[in-house]
Amino acid sequence: MPRMPRDVSHKDLCTVLRKYGYTISRQTGSHIRLKSNFMGHEHLITIPAHSPIKVGTLNNILKDIAAYLKMTKENLIENLFYIK
Repeated sequence: MPRMPRDVSHKDLCTVLRKYGYTISRQTGSHIRLKSNFMGHEHLITIPAHSPIKVGTLNNILKDIAAYLKMTKENLIENLFYIK
């Protein structure tokens, strides 16, 4: 089982999420709104513009994205951070 990555910045997360069609739609203060139509319908997520993102916050973001993509969180982590 892949380990939850540590020290992931908002910039790193935005970059790796491009793989699943996420683009920045807006930024308000210290929050960035991303959207994707990868699965045929729009999905919106908000991530904090922090470096690094807290592990619990990152966990919740990845759980939400994994549910949208209909995959396990572990598979998503592996695809985003461990498979080049």
